[in-house]
Amino acid sequence: MRIHYSMPGFQKRAEKSKREPGMFFFGKGVLPALFIASYAIFFTPANAGLMDFKTIEQARQAYEKGEYQKSAQLYGELKKETPELEYDRGNAYYKAKQYDKALEFYQKARGVDEAEREHNIGNSYFQQKKYDEAIKAYEKALKIREDKETRFNLELAKKKKEQQKKKQQQKKQDQKKNEKKKKEQNKQNQQKDKQKKKEEQKKQDQKKDQQKKGDQKKKDQQKKEQKKENQKKPNQQKKGQKDQKKEEKRNQQGEKEEQKSQKEKQDRKKEQGSAAGSEQKEQKMSKEQQMTQKELKRLLKKLNQKKLPSMMYQAGGAKKPKRENEVNPW
Repeated sequence: MRIHYSMPGFQKRAEKSKREPGMFFFGKGVLPALFIASYAIFFTPANAGLMDFKTIEQARQAYEKGEYQKSAQLYGELKKETPELEYDRGNAYYKAKQYDKALEFYQKARGVDEAEREHNIGNSYFQQKKYDEAIKAYEKALKIREDKETRFNLELAKKKKEQQKKKQQQKKQDQKKNEKKKKEQNKQNQQKDKQKKKEEQKKQDQKKDQQKKGDQKKKDQQKKEQKKENQKKPNQQKKGQKDQKKEEKRNQQGEKEEQKSQKEKQDRKKEQGSAAGSEQKEQKMSKEQQMTQKELKRLLKKLNQKKLPSMMYQAGGAKKPKRENEVNPW
């Protein structure tokens, strides 16, 4: 794919053989050397100043050295704007791979060879992969003038467009496939999640059932123990009543024994009291007897003094049978 270059100062462009080194062959990897035509114009004070001439020369040299950005900037420093200079500036931006800028200045370059300008506009769109715009530009150029290179680029742009279309269709298909695959994957993931949730729910239900069974078992055990406890209570009550009766019986027996013991004590006391009375009586009698004996002794003493009869009875002794006359001996 070649770039057409403007020739400021010439009404006719150079021979075609002198333009061909500026062509690129896409798909073959060949990039022939590029030669830019030098400006063959002598500036006059009426056309441009000395500084413009120097700047143009510097821009040309920078372009030849491959310093395309610098070349474009130098063209931008020119005070005078002509279609030719705008065109060359567009070429510099094109070579610097700034295709938006190249298009901007190609659009401003109306007045140069229109077929060449449209050709380069087509090239700029082509590089941006805007094949529809590139095809339109090439077709405009061919309507102005038939050109082998422009025709080649047109066919290439059409092929690229078809490839791009196929790629886009393939991309859409791939997107649809990916979306479908994604949907299926999402569906599978949802099913897996659902299955997982179901299994988790099942585990939770099993856990709850086990817990419920455990609780029920615990309750049954508690009820069983309560029942046993309740069964024990009557027996304990009976036993308690029995023990209470025994205790009462023991208490009654104890009371009886205590009463008996008290009675015995009282009897003993009575006996002791009777014995004490008898002893006192005996003691009293002995005292009387002692008194009697003393009295008898005194009387006897008196009688002895009065010479009483010898036969006497002891006072308080056995009584002598009464005589009929019951006459005392004295």
